[in-house]
Formats: sequence, C-alpha cells, structure tokens
Amino acid sequence: MMTTTTWEAPAQPIASPRPVRRASGVLPALWLGVVAVLALWWTGSSAAGSTPGGVLLSLGELAGLLASYLVCAQLLLVGRVPWFERGIGFDRLVAWHRSLGTSVVLLVLTHVALMIVGGSLLDGLTVWAEVPALLATQPYLWPALIGTVLFLAVGVSSARLARRRLSYELWFAVHLSIYLGIFLTFAHQVAGGTHFVASPVARGAWILLYAGTAAALLTWRVAVPLLSHRRYALRVSAVVPEAHGLASVWVQGRGLDRLEARGGQFFLVRFLTPGHRATAHPYSLSMAPTADHLRFTVGALGDHSTAVTDLRPGTRVLVEGPFGRFTADRATSDRVLLVAGGAGIGPVRALAEELLAQGRRLVVVHRARDASGLALAEEFTPSAGLAYVPLPGRRAQLGYDPLDPEHLGRLVPDLATRDVFVCGPPAMADAVARSARALGVPRSAIHREEIDS
Repeated sequence: MMTTTTWEAPAQPIASPRPVRRASGVLPALWLGVVAVLALWWTGSSAAGSTPGGVLLSLGELAGLLASYLVCAQLLLVGRVPWFERGIGFDRLVAWHRSLGTSVVLLVLTHVALMIVGGSLLDGLTVWAEVPALLATQPYLWPALIGTVLFLAVGVSSARLARRRLSYELWFAVHLSIYLGIFLTFAHQVAGGTHFVASPVARGAWILLYAGTAAALLTWRVAVPLLSHRRYALRVSAVVPEAHGLASVWVQGRGLDRLEARGGQFFLVRFLTPGHRATAHPYSLSMAPTADHLRFTVGALGDHSTAVTDLRPGTRVLVEGPFGRFTADRATSDRVLLVAGGAGIGPVRALAEELLAQGRRLVVVHRARDASGLALAEEFTPSAGLAYVPLPGRRAQLGYDPLDPEHLGRLVPDLATRDVFVCGPPAMADAVARSARALGVPRSAIHREEIDS
C-alpha cells in the first residue's frame, strides 16, 4: 500500500561517526596496466632508434597497444564490476570512462598516422601509396579499418555538442557499435602486431586481457541483472503524477531489502515494454526502499523519461544497482542543508528520510520554476528536526537569485556548520557550491549529484 510518509526527529540524536575513507586500488591497478604495456612495447621494439621510419613505426605500435589496453579499461570501468563500484563510485567511474574515451580516440589516430608515415619512409613510398600497400600486406587490416571507423564514430557521438543534438536512443545505438569495433580490430592486433607475432607469451597475455574483459561484462552486465530479475520479480505497480513534468513510478517485488539500497542512490532501470526495452536509464530512489517496494520519481527530461507516464501496472522491470555515493554516511555534522531542484527532489527526499532517522537536523531548500513544480512537497512535514523551504519562481520573476550567498545565508544562518547536499541541474549545483564555499562551508562538506533538466 502506498502512503505519504512523514517523519519526526528522534528525541535523542544518534551520533553518526565520520565516514571511513578507504583507499581504492582501482587507479593504481590501471596505472600498473599502463606500465605493463610500456614494458611489453619496450622489450619487443627492435626497430626503435635504428631509422626514422623504424622509430615512427615503433611509436605507432606503442600508441596502438595503449589504445587497445585503455579500451578494455574503459569497458571495465562501466562494467558494473563490484570492486570498481565500491572503490570509486559509479559517478566517478563514468567520468573516468569519458576521459579515457578522448585518450583512446587520439591514440587510435596517432597509431594510424605513425604506421602510415613510418611505413612510407621504410618502403620508400609516398604516404598515399603506402595506404594500399599496407591494406594488401597486413593481416586483417580491412576489418581493423572498419573497426577504427566505428571507434571514431563513437568518439564523435560522445562529444558534448553531438550529445546535445542526438537522442539518447540514437547515441546509445552508436555507442554499442564499439563492441563490433573491438571485435574487428582484435584479429589484426594478435596476427599483425610485431610484439605478438614474435612472442606467444605476449599474445597469450593479450588474449587473456580481452577474454577477461569480456567475461566481466557478460557476468556483471548480463548474467547478474538477469538473475536479479528472477530473484526480485520486479513489476510496475503504479505511476503517480507528482507535479508538472514529474511522476513517480512505484515498483513492486520481493525481498528488496537484500538490495541494500540507500537514500540518494540510483538504479539503472529498464522497463521491459516496447519503447523502453532497448535502453536502461539512471533513476534515483525517492523514498527509502521497503521489502516489497521501490519508488523512482522521474523528471520528463527526454523521450524515455517522458514516456514513463504511459507505463502500465504489471510491466516487468530490470534494474542494475544500486549506484552512487550521494548518501547519508558522507555527512560529518549533525546539521545538514539539502538543496533540490527539478527531478533532484527525488533523491533529496529519500536522503532526508535516512538523515532524519539518524537524528540529524535538516533544512530542505526546494527550488522550482513555479509552484506547480514543487513535487513531493507534502511529504516534507515540518518537525523539530526538519525545516522545509520552498523557493518557486524564476530569478527574472523574483528579481534576485535565492541561492546566492546573501540570500542563502539569510535562509540558513548557521550554514558554515552544516554539511551541504545539492541535487539538481548542473548550473544550480554550481551556484549552491559557490555560495556554500563563500559562506565558510569546507569543500569536503559539499556533496553534489547532478541531474539535467
């Protein structure tokens, strides 16, 4: 049964220890892989230092080896590998994945250019004559050329300008072609790469790297979600409009407490119905999960999220997660400011529920374009531990910015003593972070989660 939840602060606040920051071995492991690739290249590069063409070929081989290794690292970063998730957090893993994507594209282009120019110097041909010569003599180079084009297409489609113009569904389809690109280039690497032709050990290690990456993806992105689907038997139980452009999707299942989800976290949600089945989208919890229900409050930010209002009860649901570190254990003070904007009210509402249960004293500031956008407002019942401050209206209409240091300081006079959690559009999150810093909040006490609007 779905009911509106209200909260009261416990009479005696519960002391909450500072979160333990564990050193992650993920980054050192990635760098160790880079060192191993450099060692492989160095020990197998007989052409280096002999002739200009040989030097360029050797450097081109290095660029290709690094690009190939970093592609595997990219896939593992977003492969839902638990060790990576626990050590880094999904948001940072995605950021690293994107950064590595730029490096991979540049390395691939460098590899192609150096192999052509270096080969032309060694063969005594023009650059344009060297290209057909390479295609005629190098094993599996034609498939590798097609794979390289796919790599570049994925890189271009992931650029910020392209992402703004492409629908998520089209971008995702292009992104998936990276797997075909990897398959098409792999045979050329092991059959034509000098380091692998001359060394069965190096070839075996490289095959093991790719096989291990494939096994991790199949395990954590395919097998585990499917097993979880059978285990939890998730289905849509209701879709409830909350405000203009916002709706809550209630999902029913069994044994959901075993997910160990926290307020402020999100899942990758795939609704198994036409129009939704092909893609999974990140949706945050908007209430603490129970043993048989999850609730996601979704903003109409695109075709997929807008269409959730058409979901029918009984629609099967596949989830991956939970992900994210926008959680109560990051708070180090018993006083907390929560700022929400747009669809960010969902995770803020769930986070507030958990923080209040810990006995913390909260101020919730809720920004919206107008009063009709104040979703879930009725669930923030004022109490001894909770003050709810709605701030509807555009800045042009208000005549001021309610989140600038002056006005935010008036709303929350003791802000410097509080942890600040902000969830909403990037511009709003930036504004709150700047104001909090100006008002004396340490950088370590500002926690943010961005949701486009």
